[in-house]
Amino acid sequence: MATQKPQRTPEEIEDIILRKIFLVTLKENPSSSSSDPRIVYLEMTAAEILSEGKNLLLSRDLMERVLIDRLSGEFPNSEPPFNYLIGCYKRAHEEIKKISNMKDKTLRSEMESAAKQAKKLAVSYARIHLGNPDLFSNGNLKDSNPKAGSSLSSSSPLFPLVFAEVSSGVMLDGFGGNDLGSGVDCPPGFLEDFFLDSDFDTLDPILKGLYEDLRGSVLKVSALGNFQQPLRALLYLVKFPVGAKSLVNHPWWIPKGVYLNGRVIEMTSILGPFFHVSALPDHTIFKSQPDVGQQCFSDASTRRAADLLSSFTTIKTLMNTLYDGLAEVLLCLLKNSETRDSVLEYLAEVINKNASRAHIQVDPISCASSGMFVNLSAVMLRLSEPFLDANLTKRDKIDPTYVFYCSRLDLRGLTALHATSEEVAEWIDKDNPVKTDGSGLNNDGENNLRQLQEASSSGSSPNVKPTRSSSEKAKYPFICECFFMTARVLNLGLLKAFSDFKHLVQDISRSEDTLATLKAMQGRAPSSQLELDISRLEKEIELYSQEKFCYEAQILRVHLIFSSLSISALNVAPILYSICIGYLCPDGALIQQALSFYRLMVVWLVGLVGGFKMPLPPTCPMEFASMPEHFVEDAMELLIFASRIPKALDGVVLDDFMNFIIMFMASPQFIKNPYLRAKMVEVLNCWMPRRSGSSATSTLFEGHQLSLEYLVRNLLKLYVDIEFTGSHTQFYDKFNIRHNIAELLEYLWQVPSHRNAWKQIAKEEEKGVYLNFLNFLINDSIYLLDESLNKILELKELEAEMSNTAEWERRPAQERQERTRLFHSQENIIRIDMKLANEDVSMLAFTSEQITAPFLLPEMVASFHLHRCLSFLKFMPTIGPQRKSLTLKEPEKYEFRPKELLKQIVRIYVHLASGDAKNIFPSAISSDGRSYNEQLFSAAADVLRRIGEDGSIIQDFIELGAKAKAAASEAMDTEAALGDIPDEFLDPIQYTLMKDPVILPSSRITIDRPVIQRHLLSDSTDPFNRSHLTSEMLIPNTELKARIEEFIRSQELKKHGEGLNMQSSKGTIQPTSGEMLID
Repeated sequence: MATQKPQRTPEEIEDIILRKIFLVTLKENPSSSSSDPRIVYLEMTAAEILSEGKNLLLSRDLMERVLIDRLSGEFPNSEPPFNYLIGCYKRAHEEIKKISNMKDKTLRSEMESAAKQAKKLAVSYARIHLGNPDLFSNGNLKDSNPKAGSSLSSSSPLFPLVFAEVSSGVMLDGFGGNDLGSGVDCPPGFLEDFFLDSDFDTLDPILKGLYEDLRGSVLKVSALGNFQQPLRALLYLVKFPVGAKSLVNHPWWIPKGVYLNGRVIEMTSILGPFFHVSALPDHTIFKSQPDVGQQCFSDASTRRAADLLSSFTTIKTLMNTLYDGLAEVLLCLLKNSETRDSVLEYLAEVINKNASRAHIQVDPISCASSGMFVNLSAVMLRLSEPFLDANLTKRDKIDPTYVFYCSRLDLRGLTALHATSEEVAEWIDKDNPVKTDGSGLNNDGENNLRQLQEASSSGSSPNVKPTRSSSEKAKYPFICECFFMTARVLNLGLLKAFSDFKHLVQDISRSEDTLATLKAMQGRAPSSQLELDISRLEKEIELYSQEKFCYEAQILRVHLIFSSLSISALNVAPILYSICIGYLCPDGALIQQALSFYRLMVVWLVGLVGGFKMPLPPTCPMEFASMPEHFVEDAMELLIFASRIPKALDGVVLDDFMNFIIMFMASPQFIKNPYLRAKMVEVLNCWMPRRSGSSATSTLFEGHQLSLEYLVRNLLKLYVDIEFTGSHTQFYDKFNIRHNIAELLEYLWQVPSHRNAWKQIAKEEEKGVYLNFLNFLINDSIYLLDESLNKILELKELEAEMSNTAEWERRPAQERQERTRLFHSQENIIRIDMKLANEDVSMLAFTSEQITAPFLLPEMVASFHLHRCLSFLKFMPTIGPQRKSLTLKEPEKYEFRPKELLKQIVRIYVHLASGDAKNIFPSAISSDGRSYNEQLFSAAADVLRRIGEDGSIIQDFIELGAKAKAAASEAMDTEAALGDIPDEFLDPIQYTLMKDPVILPSSRITIDRPVIQRHLLSDSTDPFNRSHLTSEMLIPNTELKARIEEFIRSQELKKHGEGLNMQSSKGTIQPTSGEMLID
């Protein structure tokens, strides 16, 4: 019968468990120690215990003493201290699982308590070791984790453990890079115990080292590198209160220094390298790896569409992972009342130090990358989501006084919508002699961001003038802070990226045009230099194309509709429009969130002037006038960009944007910058139903109340206002702006309700804005026709040069290249000028059919402006003597349609003649000796018959020519009757007899009223000294007028008397003459 195994006492069981956990023994027993070479015999410790009269059994009382001796001693084959402590924690964890199976509850409880104490000790001494690595003899951190690999040998031993923790159960895709936590096993619960239940001073230096390691692990890592593990590790750490506090207290949270700039913050701050991760191109010095363009989009023209689409999808997925992770990191910090203000300070510093990113030319050395700011834009939009609800219920939390009083974010130096910096300062100081720094923020300790954003401390009413007492600090709710920071970040980030992308596409287009020209020249006259230029340009286009695809991958979502066409079409077609194998759609999340944000922006701004109602207040509130101009400009740019991409606006509510545009596009007293107001027309131009292709825009023009009432009126007003922009390029700028307005007006004329409004405006504003509009429309038509026809003559000369092959080839290659560039430049100018001229003449034609009265007013009809159109008939290739010189091989290529142009000009004349009840128009045509030629009427009629014009139109035109001829004859008789006219009766500009002389108040010069009124239509200054002048300021010269009328009467009487004398003489002389002849 076998003997029964003796029952172990609780003390013996505890000894066994603790020996297994700590891998030590107090008894020299070679047979047992050889089973595990890691077990250490603590000889000195055992001797001390025996000298104290105690048993050689490990217990809770001896646990810490034994652990210290184990860590302090030098033992062969022993693990480094940190690895040993991790092992202790892991073995304690495993022992606790075994203990849970004990049946004796009392024993189980005691043993669990001992094992838990062992875990706690392991964690505690791990903290001590990492904080003081030289404390123990084996404390070299470099060798503490040999499994982690050489790349991490200089990092904290916690680094791979954190990576292992955040990577457990997470699949890393092929672009995730190496798993930095591979080969390392983090015991369950170790990191939680490590970072909890400890004082800040102990953990802070450890965490600071970890954050530096994390920052270094993503430095210069691209979207295809391993940023996911470090990002998850960062998020893991900031979820601990001590981790969040340590991060914002790190010296590199916001780097300091004399040479601090935007790029320094990006590359040296803890969060900067995380925000730098991107697919967008960057300066060579800061270029990240792997190279996204090279790896995903090299030789894109030869790749399968499916491969490109896969790359786009991968990058989009990776970037959304980055956006979500960074947003969650900031969210954790913002929820914590101790760290919230530090986050806002960091964001403000990033924005302020990168303010120069708004410039056209950005210095990549001193400014953060586009990638960082696009990423920051996406993150800020995610943080803004809670107050972007459909009804914008939290907009009252946005306080306009933030612009004046918050010193955290520098907004005061930005160009305002209308006010100057001096006006703003005077307005603030008038009732506010004391200013505060505005750095305060309410601190309510919300549990989540929504509660944080709903909290409001002292957000003032949007329409209340800012006031601050000397003892009061400006406090703003988070919604207010987030709103203004998001607006600034979008301006410097997403909107700047859209602009850069547009310029990149234009660069590609220009480069490809140049390449085509060089190849054509190489085909005619090959040379080695041309071959080098072609090769260089092809490489340049390849790099441009890679960059373009990178932009598309990050800020646009691509859907390719497969076809048999080559993917190379993507390299040449404008990306903003449909491309031959597919189309680009905006990133649903990014663009939609941005549109939602700017909807809040325009609704909030309108609230500053009293809401969506017209007319606007007589004076602009200073709260509105002092808001940064880019708030509105960015909204318009985003709408233009999104509108030019198919289906981008589907599902977007545009009514608030439409209301805003109609209210302010013709209101220079609210928005000073004419180019910004012109940009609003560009938005509307994109929204025209025939162009947008979106169901969202179909009702904006024909069923929108403000549109029906004010749109035509404001477009006409802007057409006039844009004549003078204050820019040195204003003369050329106005044509592009008026082109957009003209296209919109042409569309609105076809809508009956808008056409009726137009006719009513012409009637009400006959001598107001509508007359100015007609004046500029006619001026532009004449200038553009003149320019384009002269350019055609120049183009023909260049064409003749190039067609003489022998002479052309003898010229130097550089001269041929320059002349070829000039030829293509002239082609573009002619095409643009003729297109604009066609639009203007077309508008004159369709409006004059139903609106004639303004054309026949004295200041219009007495001028040479309108009937000069007829003078262009002599240049027409179908009529005039220069018709051979103006014959082009491909007239449609240049938008040159002489037959259609002739029809429209003739129709304008017929329309005006039909509405001319007083027969004013024929006299006006014949009165201009520079333009009038009676033969042009018959020549034009012959051409009209040949091209099939309506017979009634031709007949009316011939009759008008006859009336003009009769008027010319009558005018000559009248001029002869008047004889020599005194100079004082002549208009000083036209040198014609004045009928209604007026005195100019400033120069005191007398001029004929119709002449000066015509001048004032284009320029509200005295033509003799440039002082301000309006029609109301003219002084009638009644005395001179009476003298002129007396002169005319006397000359008529004198002529009449001479006529009677001649008739009397003839009656007396004739009989005598007959008799004398007979004689």
